[in-house]
Amino acid sequence: QVQLVESGGGLVQAGDSLRLSCAASGRASVSYAMGWFRQSPGKERVFVADISFTGSITYAVDSVKGRFTISRDSVKNTVYLQMNSLKPEDTGVYYCGSRRGGTSRQVNDYSYWGQGTQVTVSS
Repeated sequence: QVQLVESGGGLVQAGDSLRLSCAASGRASVSYAMGWFRQSPGKERVFVADISFTGSITYAVDSVKGRFTISRDSVKNTVYLQMNSLKPEDTGVYYCGSRRGGTSRQVNDYSYWGQGTQVTVSS
C-alpha cells in the first residue's frame, strides 16, 4: 500500500510559478514510477508529466514542456512539479499517482492516487 499527499496548490496570476509536492509513504514507494495529472471541472483526468522510480526518465506533455519540470527526491520520498509561466489553461486539480514498474501516461495504469491539490491561474 502506498499513500500519497499532494500540496503546494493555490491561486496565482498568469506568469507566476508554483511548486507542487507529492509525499509518498508506505512499503516500496520508492520503487514506484510517479505521474502528475490534471483534472478540470467536467473533464477527464489528463496526463501532465511523469518520472521513473530512479528519476532518470522524465516526460511532459507538449503543452507544458519548457514550463513544467518534474523531479523526485528519493531520500524524502517526494515528487515535485515545478510550474513556471503559468497560464489560465493550467487551472485544475492536480493529482499525483504512483505505479509499480515503468512510467505511463495512462490514468488507468496508476494504482495509487493522492487527494489532489487545486491550482487556479487567473488572467
